[in-house]
Amino acid sequence: MGLKGENSGSDGVSERSVEEGAGAGNGYENSESRGCTSELSVHFLQKLIAEVLGTYFVIFAGCASVVVNIIKGSVTFPGICIVWGLVVMVMVYSVGHISGAHFNPAVTLAFASCRRFPWKQVPAYIIAQVVGSSLASLTLRVMFGGDQKHFFGTIPTGSDVQSLSLEFIISFYLMFVISGVATDNRAIGELAGLAVGATVLLNVLLAGPISGASMNPARTLGPAIVMNRYEGIWVYIVGPITGTIAGAWAYNLIRFTNRPLREITKSGSFLKSLRSNGTK
Repeated sequence: MGLKGENSGSDGVSERSVEEGAGAGNGYENSESRGCTSELSVHFLQKLIAEVLGTYFVIFAGCASVVVNIIKGSVTFPGICIVWGLVVMVMVYSVGHISGAHFNPAVTLAFASCRRFPWKQVPAYIIAQVVGSSLASLTLRVMFGGDQKHFFGTIPTGSDVQSLSLEFIISFYLMFVISGVATDNRAIGELAGLAVGATVLLNVLLAGPISGASMNPARTLGPAIVMNRYEGIWVYIVGPITGTIAGAWAYNLIRFTNRPLREITKSGSFLKSLRSNGTK
């Protein structure tokens, strides 16, 4: 999720795994593939497949924990929070170096608004994310039935305005963290997945009982489409999109400095510095 040139450095662009295809062979603007239409298409297709699969597993695991808890009562609310945080972390590390691990139309739009993701790829990414979410929701419906009592989507439990406010705040928080750990080469890039997963866990713990803590239009749209239940759907489109865009731009306001931190610490990577110290 970010601009290629700004994230490259001596420690390699792969550390910004949450960014758009940051890593060797990130593809679409790779000079080696420039001018070769078929290779460009293959690289982009790989990104879309990664987004579909990544979103599928995120939504499947998170929503499965919800529906299993409704039926069996064994997961508990803290357990649901942990599942959401863990699955996001795992999938960021799994496919972040391929597609950027957006899994979220709001995140894709936020990076595009900051010129850290090409606008021409936005529609395809959003479609891939919604498809992944819908397939995961369909899988859960087949497994657990279509009883509305087992609905695993997000619906405001209070007023729409209350849920909208919460969705804006937690989406802002999430995107602010993503921007910090995934797009700034002064950050500890190897811990990006852990930081993003922990933020999701905290947000679900905080906002889950009120708004469902969507933070992601695809997370809400998939179950809504499959279960044909659209109450308050606008809250989960407007809130996350405006929140993530605001969060991305807020981080941009504090991003700039005359001297990168790696020049001060003489290390571009916290983990690399630990390894180098350990060999001395």
